[in-house]
Amino acid sequence: MWVEIVIRELGAITLVAYRVLFGLLFGIAVVMIQKIKLPRTFKEWLPLFVLGLTNLAIPFFLITWAQFYIDSGVASILDATVPLFTILAAHFILQDDKMTLPKVLGLIIGFIGVVILMIKDINEGTSTILGQLAVILACVFYAASSIIARKTTEDTPAVLRSVGSLISATVVMWVASFMFESPIKIPTLPITWIALAWLGILGSGLAFIMLFYLIHEIGPTRTTMVTYLFPLGGVTLGTVVLNEPLTWQIITGAILIIASLVIANWNTK
Repeated sequence: MWVEIVIRELGAITLVAYRVLFGLLFGIAVVMIQKIKLPRTFKEWLPLFVLGLTNLAIPFFLITWAQFYIDSGVASILDATVPLFTILAAHFILQDDKMTLPKVLGLIIGFIGVVILMIKDINEGTSTILGQLAVILACVFYAASSIIARKTTEDTPAVLRSVGSLISATVVMWVASFMFESPIKIPTLPITWIALAWLGILGSGLAFIMLFYLIHEIGPTRTTMVTYLFPLGGVTLGTVVLNEPLTWQIITGAILIIASLVIANWNTK
């Protein structure tokens, strides 16, 4: 919803540049308040900088760019493929995140719930192949990044995983903005600044601190299942805030999504 608001004023690259900058400022504030010690060697910083590209800059841009060409329903359902890519990659790369029957059942049930939830938008929306491929590619980057984070940042505090990633993402996206969307546009509408603050502070700063923490605590597969909640949240906002009708798809999809999360976490640590 917030991305849809911002792209009325800004291009995809500039939107992401503002977003990661706000997220970085939030992360720096947390580091200063908690007095967290920074990594001292480039070797410690390197995986964080890589994650800034693979987990922030590239997928953020791909999904934002795609929303110029596909409707939000299609983007939401495609975004929910992240755990499907993750469970496959984690099974073969990680030793402690193997496929289990509850995980597989949860993933399948959750994905069916997402399809049912967004079926109305898919039938009525317009999309392009390139836009759909962009979101799918972003999901592949998200899945790969969760594996990279699990394998390379074990001894790094979650806050620093987020801040380190946001540093490289901010540098890359602002350089790209000046190269491809110059002159840089400053938003004029208050709602655009509110949307950018939400996307940056909550959606990038706070959210990715939690994300990197959970990747190590419960594993990439279960962590990335959060993407199943994105369509549910979007539809709920539409119903409550925009007075959109409450359909059978919403009720059925919500039940399946919640059930998938319960099943996937059943008897697992």
